[in-house]
Amino acid sequence: MNDFWITILDFAQTTTTRVGQQLMQDFGQVQALQKADGSLVTKADKWADQEIRDAIASTFSGYGILTEESEHTFPGTEWCWVIDPLDGTTNFTRGIPIWSISLGLLYQGTPIFGYVYAPPLNQAFHGFWAGTSGLTVPTGAFLNHHPIHTSNDAPSNHQFFNVCSRSIGVIQKDLPCKIRMLGAASYNFLTVASGATLGTIEATPKVWDIAGAWVIVQAAGGVWSSLNSPPFPLKPGEDYGDRSFPTLVVSRPELLPVFTPFLERLKKN
Repeated sequence: MNDFWITILDFAQTTTTRVGQQLMQDFGQVQALQKADGSLVTKADKWADQEIRDAIASTFSGYGILTEESEHTFPGTEWCWVIDPLDGTTNFTRGIPIWSISLGLLYQGTPIFGYVYAPPLNQAFHGFWAGTSGLTVPTGAFLNHHPIHTSNDAPSNHQFFNVCSRSIGVIQKDLPCKIRMLGAASYNFLTVASGATLGTIEATPKVWDIAGAWVIVQAAGGVWSSLNSPPFPLKPGEDYGDRSFPTLVVSRPELLPVFTPFLERLKKN
Protein backbone atom coordinates (compact mmCIF):
# COMPACT_ATOMS: atom_id res chain seq x y z
CA MET A 1 0.00 0.00 0.00
CA ASN A 2 1.53 3.32 -1.06
CA ASP A 3 2.00 6.36 1.15
CA PHE A 4 -1.18 8.07 -0.04
CA TRP A 5 -3.46 5.24 1.05
CA ILE A 6 -1.53 4.80 4.30
CA THR A 7 -2.17 8.48 5.03
CA ILE A 8 -5.88 8.10 4.25
CA LEU A 9 -6.25 5.04 6.47
CA ASP A 10 -4.22 6.53 9.33
CA PHE A 11 -6.27 9.73 9.21
CA ALA A 12 -9.59 7.86 9.34
CA GLN A 13 -8.43 5.64 12.18
CA THR A 14 -6.89 8.43 14.26
CA THR A 15 -9.78 10.85 13.77
CA THR A 16 -12.61 8.41 14.46
CA THR A 17 -10.80 7.00 17.49
CA ARG A 18 -10.37 10.48 18.97
CA VAL A 19 -13.94 11.51 18.24
CA GLY A 20 -15.24 8.16 19.42
CA GLN A 21 -13.55 8.53 22.80
CA GLN A 22 -15.46 11.75 23.44
CA LEU A 23 -18.73 10.33 22.13
CA MET A 24 -18.39 7.45 24.58
CA GLN A 25 -18.42 10.02 27.40
CA ASP A 26 -21.80 11.27 26.13
CA PHE A 27 -23.19 7.83 25.26
CA GLY A 28 -26.65 7.47 26.81
CA GLN A 29 -26.29 10.81 28.59
CA VAL A 30 -27.62 13.38 26.09
CA GLN A 31 -31.04 14.50 24.96
CA ALA A 32 -32.04 14.49 21.30
CA LEU A 33 -33.97 16.98 19.22
CA GLN A 34 -36.07 16.10 16.19
CA LYS A 35 -34.98 17.51 12.83
CA ALA A 36 -37.31 18.52 10.01
CA ASP A 37 -36.99 15.11 8.34
CA GLY A 38 -38.03 13.32 11.55
CA SER A 39 -34.55 12.03 12.42
CA LEU A 40 -32.84 12.90 15.68
CA VAL A 41 -29.81 15.04 16.41
CA THR A 42 -27.87 15.74 19.62
CA LYS A 43 -25.15 18.15 20.64
CA ALA A 44 -22.81 15.16 20.31
CA ASP A 45 -23.67 14.76 16.60
CA LYS A 46 -22.95 18.43 15.98
CA TRP A 47 -19.71 18.38 17.97
CA ALA A 48 -18.46 15.29 16.14
CA ASP A 49 -19.39 16.80 12.79
CA GLN A 50 -17.36 19.94 13.50
CA GLU A 51 -14.37 17.99 14.81
CA ILE A 52 -14.19 15.78 11.74
CA ARG A 53 -14.68 18.69 9.33
CA ASP A 54 -11.89 20.64 11.04
CA ALA A 55 -9.58 17.62 10.89
CA ILE A 56 -10.23 17.16 7.16
CA ALA A 57 -9.71 20.85 6.42
CA SER A 58 -6.36 20.89 8.22
CA THR A 59 -5.09 17.67 6.60
CA PHE A 60 -6.49 17.56 3.06
CA SER A 61 -6.27 20.94 1.36
CA GLY A 62 -8.78 21.36 -1.45
CA TYR A 63 -10.86 18.30 -0.61
CA GLY A 64 -14.63 18.75 -0.53
CA ILE A 65 -16.83 17.79 2.41
CA LEU A 66 -20.38 16.46 2.43
CA THR A 67 -21.91 15.82 5.83
CA GLU A 68 -25.23 15.04 7.44
CA GLU A 69 -25.17 17.88 9.94
CA SER A 70 -23.97 20.83 7.86
CA GLU A 71 -22.87 20.44 4.21
CA HIS A 72 -25.49 18.78 1.98
CA THR A 73 -24.46 19.98 -1.49
CA PHE A 74 -21.84 17.99 -3.36
CA PRO A 75 -19.11 20.51 -4.29
CA GLY A 76 -17.88 18.65 -7.35
CA THR A 77 -14.26 18.53 -6.19
CA GLU A 78 -12.13 15.66 -7.50
CA TRP A 79 -11.80 14.35 -3.94
CA CYS A 80 -14.55 14.65 -1.33
CA TRP A 81 -15.07 13.24 2.16
CA VAL A 82 -18.61 12.20 3.12
CA ILE A 83 -19.27 12.19 6.88
CA ASP A 84 -21.88 10.68 9.13
CA PRO A 85 -20.58 11.81 12.52
CA LEU A 86 -22.99 9.62 14.47
CA ASP A 87 -25.04 6.98 12.66
CA GLY A 88 -27.61 5.47 15.03
CA THR A 89 -28.42 8.54 17.10
CA THR A 90 -31.54 6.97 18.65
CA ASN A 91 -29.47 4.01 19.86
CA PHE A 92 -26.84 6.46 21.13
CA THR A 93 -29.32 8.44 23.22
CA ARG A 94 -30.94 5.29 24.65
CA GLY A 95 -27.68 3.62 25.66
CA ILE A 96 -27.88 0.88 23.01
CA PRO A 97 -24.32 0.10 21.84
CA ILE A 98 -24.91 -0.05 18.09
CA TRP A 99 -23.89 3.27 16.57
CA SER A 100 -20.95 4.38 14.49
CA ILE A 101 -18.87 7.12 12.91
CA SER A 102 -18.78 6.75 9.14
CA LEU A 103 -16.36 8.23 6.61
CA GLY A 104 -16.30 7.75 2.86
CA LEU A 105 -13.71 9.19 0.48
CA LEU A 106 -15.04 9.92 -3.00
CA TYR A 107 -13.03 10.27 -6.18
CA GLN A 108 -14.91 12.04 -8.99
CA GLY A 109 -18.15 11.49 -7.09
CA THR A 110 -17.78 7.77 -6.30
CA PRO A 111 -16.50 6.23 -3.04
CA ILE A 112 -13.22 4.36 -3.20
CA PHE A 113 -12.39 4.23 0.53
CA GLY A 114 -14.69 3.66 3.48
CA TYR A 115 -14.13 3.63 7.23
CA VAL A 116 -16.82 2.90 9.82
CA TYR A 117 -15.97 2.81 13.53
CA ALA A 118 -18.36 1.52 16.19
CA PRO A 119 -16.80 2.69 19.50
CA PRO A 120 -18.98 0.71 21.97
CA LEU A 121 -18.18 -2.52 20.12
CA ASN A 122 -14.52 -1.67 19.50
CA GLN A 123 -15.06 -2.53 15.84
CA ALA A 124 -13.40 -0.62 13.02
CA PHE A 125 -14.33 -1.57 9.45
CA HIS A 126 -12.47 -0.26 6.44
CA GLY A 127 -12.21 -1.05 2.78
CA PHE A 128 -10.77 0.04 -0.55
CA TRP A 129 -12.55 -0.57 -3.85
CA ALA A 130 -11.41 0.97 -7.15
CA GLY A 131 -14.54 0.18 -9.15
CA THR A 132 -14.26 1.95 -12.52
CA SER A 133 -12.14 4.83 -11.18
CA GLY A 134 -8.99 3.76 -13.00
CA LEU A 135 -6.99 4.33 -9.81
CA THR A 136 -4.56 1.82 -8.37
CA VAL A 137 -6.30 0.98 -5.11
CA PRO A 138 -5.37 -1.78 -2.57
CA THR A 139 -8.74 -3.56 -2.83
CA GLY A 140 -9.97 -5.36 0.29
CA ALA A 141 -12.32 -5.20 3.26
CA PHE A 142 -11.27 -5.48 6.88
CA LEU A 143 -12.59 -5.59 10.44
CA ASN A 144 -9.99 -4.47 12.99
CA HIS A 145 -7.41 -4.97 10.20
CA HIS A 146 -8.42 -8.62 9.64
CA PRO A 147 -9.81 -9.48 6.17
CA ILE A 148 -13.57 -10.07 5.98
CA HIS A 149 -15.81 -11.57 3.32
CA THR A 150 -19.51 -12.04 2.80
CA SER A 151 -21.24 -15.34 3.58
CA ASN A 152 -21.70 -18.19 1.10
CA ASP A 153 -24.57 -19.73 3.11
CA ALA A 154 -28.00 -20.36 1.63
CA PRO A 155 -31.11 -18.60 3.01
CA SER A 156 -32.75 -20.48 5.87
CA ASN A 157 -34.32 -19.98 9.28
CA HIS A 158 -30.82 -20.27 10.70
CA GLN A 159 -29.58 -17.22 8.78
CA PHE A 160 -30.15 -13.53 9.54
CA PHE A 161 -31.44 -10.65 7.43
CA ASN A 162 -31.43 -7.03 8.62
CA VAL A 163 -34.16 -4.48 8.03
CA CYS A 164 -34.82 -0.89 9.03
CA SER A 165 -37.90 0.19 10.97
CA ARG A 166 -39.44 1.71 7.83
CA SER A 167 -39.27 -1.54 5.87
CA ILE A 168 -40.19 -4.24 8.37
CA GLY A 169 -43.91 -4.11 7.60
CA VAL A 170 -43.53 -4.81 3.90
CA ILE A 171 -40.95 -7.58 4.03
CA GLN A 172 -41.69 -9.65 7.12
CA LYS A 173 -44.08 -12.02 5.32
CA ASP A 174 -42.35 -14.95 3.58
CA LEU A 175 -38.79 -13.72 4.19
CA PRO A 176 -36.62 -16.88 4.19
CA CYS A 177 -34.41 -15.76 7.11
CA LYS A 178 -34.68 -14.53 10.68
CA ILE A 179 -35.19 -10.77 10.85
CA ARG A 180 -32.93 -8.47 12.84
CA MET A 181 -33.30 -4.68 13.24
CA LEU A 182 -30.17 -2.96 14.61
CA GLY A 183 -30.99 0.73 14.27
CA ALA A 184 -27.90 1.96 12.40
CA ALA A 185 -27.88 1.84 8.59
CA SER A 186 -24.12 1.63 8.08
CA TYR A 187 -23.79 -1.15 10.65
CA ASN A 188 -26.66 -3.06 9.02
CA PHE A 189 -24.75 -3.02 5.74
CA LEU A 190 -21.51 -4.08 7.40
CA THR A 191 -23.03 -7.18 8.97
CA VAL A 192 -23.38 -8.40 5.38
CA ALA A 193 -19.76 -7.52 4.59
CA SER A 194 -18.54 -9.45 7.64
CA GLY A 195 -20.64 -12.54 6.86
CA ALA A 196 -22.92 -12.19 9.91
CA THR A 197 -26.06 -11.72 7.79
CA LEU A 198 -27.06 -12.64 4.25
CA GLY A 199 -28.58 -9.29 3.43
CA THR A 200 -30.20 -6.08 4.55
CA ILE A 201 -32.85 -3.66 3.34
CA GLU A 202 -32.79 0.04 4.19
CA ALA A 203 -35.80 2.07 3.01
CA THR A 204 -34.53 5.63 3.44
CA PRO A 205 -30.72 5.79 3.77
CA LYS A 206 -29.02 9.05 2.86
CA VAL A 207 -25.70 9.40 1.07
CA TRP A 208 -23.78 9.74 4.37
CA ASP A 209 -25.32 6.45 5.59
CA ILE A 210 -24.10 4.78 2.43
CA ALA A 211 -20.73 6.22 1.38
CA GLY A 212 -18.40 4.42 3.78
CA ALA A 213 -20.24 1.09 3.83
CA TRP A 214 -20.72 1.08 0.02
CA VAL A 215 -17.00 0.53 -0.45
CA ILE A 216 -16.58 -2.06 2.29
CA VAL A 217 -19.54 -4.19 1.22
CA GLN A 218 -18.33 -4.50 -2.36
CA ALA A 219 -14.71 -5.03 -1.39
CA ALA A 220 -15.93 -7.90 0.80
CA GLY A 221 -17.74 -9.55 -2.12
CA GLY A 222 -21.25 -8.22 -1.51
CA VAL A 223 -23.76 -6.87 -4.02
CA TRP A 224 -25.33 -3.41 -3.70
CA SER A 225 -28.72 -2.92 -5.37
CA SER A 226 -30.65 0.38 -5.41
CA LEU A 227 -34.40 0.53 -5.93
CA ASN A 228 -34.11 3.87 -7.71
CA SER A 229 -31.13 5.24 -9.59
CA PRO A 230 -27.68 4.27 -8.25
CA PRO A 231 -26.40 6.72 -5.61
CA PHE A 232 -23.02 7.25 -7.25
CA PRO A 233 -21.42 9.14 -8.87
CA LEU A 234 -22.74 12.21 -7.08
CA LYS A 235 -23.53 15.23 -9.23
CA PRO A 236 -21.85 18.61 -8.61
CA GLY A 237 -24.17 21.23 -7.18
CA GLU A 238 -26.85 18.70 -6.18
CA ASP A 239 -28.34 18.96 -2.69
CA TYR A 240 -28.45 15.49 -1.11
CA GLY A 241 -29.99 16.55 2.18
CA ASP A 242 -33.46 15.16 1.47
CA ARG A 243 -32.59 12.43 -1.01
CA SER A 244 -33.01 8.80 0.04
CA PHE A 245 -31.63 5.73 -1.67
CA PRO A 246 -33.74 2.61 -0.92
CA THR A 247 -31.18 -0.15 -0.87
CA LEU A 248 -30.85 -3.92 -0.85
CA VAL A 249 -27.48 -5.43 0.00
CA VAL A 250 -26.88 -9.19 -0.32
CA SER A 251 -23.87 -11.37 0.23
CA ARG A 252 -23.59 -12.64 -3.37
CA PRO A 253 -25.27 -12.22 -6.79
CA GLU A 254 -27.24 -15.47 -6.56
CA LEU A 255 -29.35 -14.02 -3.75
CA LEU A 256 -30.58 -11.00 -5.72
CA PRO A 257 -33.61 -12.81 -7.20
CA VAL A 258 -34.44 -14.19 -3.74
CA PHE A 259 -34.58 -10.82 -1.98
CA THR A 260 -35.24 -8.24 -4.72
CA PRO A 261 -39.05 -8.83 -4.58
CA PHE A 262 -39.00 -7.61 -0.96
CA LEU A 263 -37.22 -4.42 -2.00
CA GLU A 264 -39.82 -3.90 -4.74
CA ARG A 265 -42.55 -3.91 -2.11
CA LEU A 266 -41.06 -0.73 -0.68
CA LYS A 267 -41.83 1.03 -3.94
CA LYS A 268 -45.50 0.12 -3.64
CA ASN A 269 -45.88 1.39 -0.08
